[in-house]
Amino acid sequence: MDNNLNKQNKQEHHDFYQTLREKFVQFFTSKTGKNHRYANYLLFVPDIFHLLIKIVTDPAIDSKSKTLIGATITYFIFPMDVLPEGIFGFGGFLDDLMLATYVLNMTINKLGPEVIEKHWTGDEKLLGLLQKLTETSEELLSKVPAKSIVTNYLNKNNK
Repeated sequence: MDNNLNKQNKQEHHDFYQTLREKFVQFFTSKTGKNHRYANYLLFVPDIFHLLIKIVTDPAIDSKSKTLIGATITYFIFPMDVLPEGIFGFGGFLDDLMLATYVLNMTINKLGPEVIEKHWTGDEKLLGLLQKLTETSEELLSKVPAKSIVTNYLNKNNK
């Protein structure tokens, strides 16, 4: 019975992931989506979300990291965040992606890349992608007036 339920949960997760990925690809290959400034990065949102789900269930991940990853998953799902998807459409995932990038980088620095990479299903190399996402996140954050407050808070809590 448990095995059947586990298979069903995996299938539902896979179906959700595939549906989400198809919606992203469909939008970003459309006339409107092709012109989106961050389309190349936002196409990775389903893959990053899938990665977060996979690593939060990995027994090799410590509880503090799982808490951060779980909070990031919650942020992805929560409808009212800094850039709500209901208002900004697919562009509303930029803040989710920036947070996920930050948390994944922290986790990789703490546990090593092999612990995270084994769960990666995306087309591009994970570490290279995270580097590009980090650079883009820093570019976006440099335009936010409260950047220094956010950066100070994150750096203080990272120690």
